[in-house]
Amino acid sequence: MLRIDDISYSIAGRPLFQQASATIPDGHKVGLVGPNGAGKTTLFKLIRGELGLDGGAITLPARARIGGVAQEASGTATSVLETVLAADEERAALLAESASATDPHRIAEIQTRLADIDAWSAEARAATILRGLGFSTEDQARPTSDYSGGWRMRVALAGVLFSQPDLLLLDEPTNYLDLEGALWLESYLQRYPHTVIVISHDRDLLNRAVGHILHLEDRKLVLYSGGYDTFARTRAEKRALQAAEAKKQEARRAHLQSFVDRFRAKASKAVQAQARIKMLAKMEPITAPEEAKFHRFSFPQPDQLSPPIVSLDGVSVGYGDRVVLHRLALRIDQDDRIALLGRNGQGKSTLSKLLAGRLEPMEGRINRSGKLRIGYFAQHQVDELELDETPLAHVRRLRPDETPPRLRARLAGFGLMEAQAETKVRQLSGGQKARLSLLLATIDAPHLLILDEPTNHLDIESREALTEALNDYTGAVVLVSHDMHLLNLVAERLWLVDQGGVAPWQGDLDDYRKMLLSGEDKPAAKPEPKPTAKRPSRDQVLELRAEARRAEERVEKLTAMLEKLDAIMADPATYDDAQKAEAFGRKHAEASEAMTRAEGLWMEALERLEDALRA
Repeated sequence: MLRIDDISYSIAGRPLFQQASATIPDGHKVGLVGPNGAGKTTLFKLIRGELGLDGGAITLPARARIGGVAQEASGTATSVLETVLAADEERAALLAESASATDPHRIAEIQTRLADIDAWSAEARAATILRGLGFSTEDQARPTSDYSGGWRMRVALAGVLFSQPDLLLLDEPTNYLDLEGALWLESYLQRYPHTVIVISHDRDLLNRAVGHILHLEDRKLVLYSGGYDTFARTRAEKRALQAAEAKKQEARRAHLQSFVDRFRAKASKAVQAQARIKMLAKMEPITAPEEAKFHRFSFPQPDQLSPPIVSLDGVSVGYGDRVVLHRLALRIDQDDRIALLGRNGQGKSTLSKLLAGRLEPMEGRINRSGKLRIGYFAQHQVDELELDETPLAHVRRLRPDETPPRLRARLAGFGLMEAQAETKVRQLSGGQKARLSLLLATIDAPHLLILDEPTNHLDIESREALTEALNDYTGAVVLVSHDMHLLNLVAERLWLVDQGGVAPWQGDLDDYRKMLLSGEDKPAAKPEPKPTAKRPSRDQVLELRAEARRAEERVEKLTAMLEKLDAIMADPATYDDAQKAEAFGRKHAEASEAMTRAEGLWMEALERLEDALRA
């Protein structure tokens, strides 16, 4: 059992914890959540004893082993598999001792202990963990120095999971994992035999892999039962009650103060006035909860282009002489919301770079609309910001003619307020850097926005804001992410990148999740759905309404576009230029085709909504 008793801790005079307490029973899986900068990572350091408390105590059972992933993982000549095996220090020490031990009694003790810790299956267990995190058998034999920092962090994560500490502390473990790695970790943590505390902004992981939420706010710790969604509902109810109680108390205080002010000087009412003064003094103030420090993303909206905005005809792409994707035939319209699915190394990022114009095709043809603007965000771009420049300087470089107030307004639209605008990038948090990179990627109001793992440094509130912004966005979105919650709420089309090709995924995200966890290469056949009388939830109905509304908006936009094209086609002057007339005729045909598809999607969305309302 982990006991946190009345702890206090300050950094540079700023208190992070004040008489905070919590008890985590053995075997519990706990998600640690709280605002950025509240002290979540500091709490881990206090638990590990890396920092000294100002007051209170943190206690664990004697000889309990604490494990976590270091901030950086070094590369050595040791193979990936051997590095993971070495993470179990007890096993490594026993094996080393067994090679030189001569005392029969000690040899027997060593062999008994090796059997107790299942040392002889260690290599198979380590290999299974590494496969789950994306390392093939061949990859496991390579030295860790062959890998980039993100992959070395996977090795470090594999090592701590293999060593199975009694208390496992994980700080944003999915930040360096792809979707299949994140899903595997989620499943592994559910089965982990000891206590886990994980700091994460992955809402699905916090709903599926943990049974409790430890909330850090206002320098206190509160333990809630259930996953993140249960916590969010409970906390919302608690905040609403707190706000109502604060309002009632304020009215009561005002009434008492009014009596005191009116009758304090009157002898006949002096006793009553003094009594009310004492009542005011004894009132324990109830503070209304502060509104969440939450900023929307303000994406500038693009003008409308005729569909398709991008089409690929027989395109192959790769690096050097190595072809990664073959003979692609794809089409993207401005109203598309596409999620790229696929196992690690199959080419999702390669396709993203191709669509963004960062890679040229090796063969075939890419047709892009003449006025097409593309915004591209990739995880590594956060690391390519100018560390010694301010966010204001970054934006000024792209908009040299805009006034400082306008530049600051752009930054504020992405949650970078006045204090951050003049702060050097190296001093910003990971989330603030990600917001700046998103601003730079969308500043030109792109018609096509390509996002490769945009949520890695964003907290849950920022992820919700990004979801809203993408759903309100009128450009096309191509999304690669391990955040299933984001994909579920944003993506309307799923493309599977696999074995050198790209094709529509025949299933939904739940099917894809099941396939990854089962190790299959294709989804299992779906049984015929059985009729059910279960009513859809309120959230499901709201999502269906939103889907129908988005479909209707697409139809309205295409209707307006067709009306403009009809007017142009009806103008005799259009036919003075044969090429111009042909171009407008082609645009009209494409828009008509898109309208047919959009109307079909709208009718399907309305039917699903009506079915839900009738259930």
